[in-house]
Amino acid sequence: MMTVHVPSATLPGATDRRPHAVVIGAGFGGLAAAVRLGARGYRVTVVDRLEQPGGRASVFEQDGFRFDAGPTIVTAPFLFEELWALCGKRMADHVTLKPLSPCYTLRFACGESLACHAEAAAMEAEVARLSPGDLAGYRRFMAESEACFRTGFQGMVDRPFPTLSSMLRALPALLARRADRSVHALVARHVRDARLRMALSFHPLFIGGNPMRTSALLSLISHLERQWGVHYAMGGTGALVRGLVDLVAGQGGRLRLSTEVREIVVRDGAARGVRLAGGETLAADIVVSNADAAWTYRHLVPARHRRRWTDRRLDRAAYSMSLVVWYFGTRRRYEEVGHHTIMMGPRYGGLLADIFDRKVLAEDFSLYLHRPSASDPSVAPPGCDAFYVLAPVPNLDAEIDWQSAAEPYRQRIQAHLEANLLPGLGAELATSRLMTPLDFRDRLLSLKGAAFGFEPRLTQTAWFRPHNASEEIRDLYLVGAGTHPGAGMPGVLASARILDTVLDHAGAVR
Repeated sequence: MMTVHVPSATLPGATDRRPHAVVIGAGFGGLAAAVRLGARGYRVTVVDRLEQPGGRASVFEQDGFRFDAGPTIVTAPFLFEELWALCGKRMADHVTLKPLSPCYTLRFACGESLACHAEAAAMEAEVARLSPGDLAGYRRFMAESEACFRTGFQGMVDRPFPTLSSMLRALPALLARRADRSVHALVARHVRDARLRMALSFHPLFIGGNPMRTSALLSLISHLERQWGVHYAMGGTGALVRGLVDLVAGQGGRLRLSTEVREIVVRDGAARGVRLAGGETLAADIVVSNADAAWTYRHLVPARHRRRWTDRRLDRAAYSMSLVVWYFGTRRRYEEVGHHTIMMGPRYGGLLADIFDRKVLAEDFSLYLHRPSASDPSVAPPGCDAFYVLAPVPNLDAEIDWQSAAEPYRQRIQAHLEANLLPGLGAELATSRLMTPLDFRDRLLSLKGAAFGFEPRLTQTAWFRPHNASEEIRDLYLVGAGTHPGAGMPGVLASARILDTVLDHAGAVR
């Protein structure tokens, strides 16, 4: 368990007349919100039911190995740097971000590979090597990706959509970018090679979306990677979590771990605190929930206070896929394996349909393999490697008994890795741990075990998502993957950034 040292002025009984904000959840969204609220003059208490901060980005150690449980790819470092700047500090003095080159490598079932680079010349050379006839089309796609970035990131990502009219004002730009098309349809319009179509369209899976129907606007991720690259936080993603916790403590904030919120207290239509599992009530001027948005409304807000996000509406919403994540360490190093590897299966559209629509556990799979020890020896004992491998799977709407299916599925993944990338893996295993959709439901409290909350469909974007300033209850705000703009580290951090806008609009600063 992580111990947070808090200045004595914020301990119970101390005099502190600043307005009080309670933040539910110490994930990246909640910690970023706490920093921003502290900078605006709030006294902040962050409450989390887990034994350590980070939420999906928590860390665990096992048999001398250190594993980041969740997100590992940093693509918009300026969103973190802003938080340190709000506290009068430089992020680089506290956390070291290492740019990766290549950003990641894709391996296809045919045996070919594509090293993806942030540098335009290096990436174009890889495209020309894999599919020379598609180079011109690739350049056209990247121009469209930049246009989508201007519309979807610069124009929408840190702006709230509190009214239907605000959504309608964005409509012309969305139509200009043909946001009704899918990412895959956009890519297919520009390149012909099936492998290149996979390589340029898989990114929505990083935020819980099906590339076959996630809006083409999300092709902005390709430009985001070109503009800022892909980084690794030395020491692991947990180094970013620890840095943010230190910022909150430095502002006089409190972090209460192993403390579960049972209900958001509502009086006269406004959030006035939270009731904890032990019966204690924390009074507050505002409440910010970084818990799963669907869970927040379904389980923390009594039904009598909800008109829009009713149980029926939440049940009928479309949710992201879930994940199986296998964490393992080896007694040897695999120097030929890079930091990030994406292993595409023999099927693309068919596998996505199995995961998102048919909701069956397919025999084949596509995998993301993370080897942080390629860049950071501190995460594994000397001469060893730390890994995790992630497989997208259906959420818990599927009729899959994970109690019995988990280990055979892990064994299939192990056999695939051993046959294709990590020879002798079985004999070299030093430690192992498995996470399934049940963990997303039971440990992370994600409705239906969805790893990324609501699926990022066009009809569940911006105004159509739960709003950053709750439509149901005054002085209740949402951050994290379930509100606008959505999942992924940039989206979650941007949702906290939006607080600066909606708090002013709501007049919540007292």
